[in-house]
Amino acid sequence: CLLTGGSTIYFDKRETPVKENSKVYDSNEIEKPAGHQPNLYTPVRERKADFLEKNQEHHSTSTPQSRSKSQYKSSIEKQSQPLTKSDDESQSGFLKIQTLLLVLLIGVPLLYVLWSGIPGRTSSSRDAEILQAFRAQMKQLQSTYQSQDPNLWRRAHVLLEKHFNASRLPLQPAILLFTAAQEAEQALRCLSNKIADAFASSQNATTIQIDGAGKAELDSDTVKLEVDDKLSSAFREGKKVAVVHRFESLPAGSTLIFYKYCDHENAEFKDVALLLTVLLDEQSLRKSLTFQEVEEKVRDFLWEKFTGSDVPNSYNGMDTDKLSGLWSRISHLVLPVWPEEGGCT
Repeated sequence: CLLTGGSTIYFDKRETPVKENSKVYDSNEIEKPAGHQPNLYTPVRERKADFLEKNQEHHSTSTPQSRSKSQYKSSIEKQSQPLTKSDDESQSGFLKIQTLLLVLLIGVPLLYVLWSGIPGRTSSSRDAEILQAFRAQMKQLQSTYQSQDPNLWRRAHVLLEKHFNASRLPLQPAILLFTAAQEAEQALRCLSNKIADAFASSQNATTIQIDGAGKAELDSDTVKLEVDDKLSSAFREGKKVAVVHRFESLPAGSTLIFYKYCDHENAEFKDVALLLTVLLDEQSLRKSLTFQEVEEKVRDFLWEKFTGSDVPNSYNGMDTDKLSGLWSRISHLVLPVWPEEGGCT
């Protein structure tokens, strides 16, 4: 006999079981052939099937956890979406800042150039007007005083016009030395004043005049201080030209003050012009003299005037070396003046 689940089944060698105290097989189960022995592992298979079913049920019951996990994952993704959007917005804002900075870097210098260019154009037009006015006045003077050498007008015009062109950043003052013999004293004084006025009036400025003949008998140091004060005050007030008449009549030591005003590189005032006149002792000058010969004549005359035996020597006075340095500063352009037949007023 075989005990299965508390049921007893009787087998006969000649026939199949006829009695069964309890239900073993389902009515739908297929009958086994006669003489076939029951499989002892069938319950194990059934248990395995039951285990698989339960496992599936357990898996089905565990799906809420998986759902919760998927929901948690989706929530994280949803939370990450605003972060991505925020990153895009921050990147867009950074690009806007970069664009603004680029506009500022380009726009500010451009505005500066345009803004500074307007005064520059105004200044250039004003310089052109000044130059045009100066040329017109010099042309009028040349047509009025026709006894003068044409080279006098040309050289004076070139030097002063060159100074105009460098008026924004002049490197040195314009220095002209006019000279004449006794017969042309009036023309020398008149012409130097007229040229100085043409230079100053074209710039809406005025001139200053110093008369060396009236200071010949004064103390050298006193004259030096007086000349220095007068020139400095005038140039600071905006005057553009100083005319020093009868330069040769100034006390010898006082002329050293012109180191300060006529130096080529270290002059205190560089946007001005100084016109010096020297009246020679000779009665007349030959018009056949070259400009170089006239310059040498003036140099020898001043050497005799300022370093002669009758000139007192002192530490602060004039000597040959000092006069040589002064001459190199005031002799940049030496121009002879001839007498005018109709006079000069």
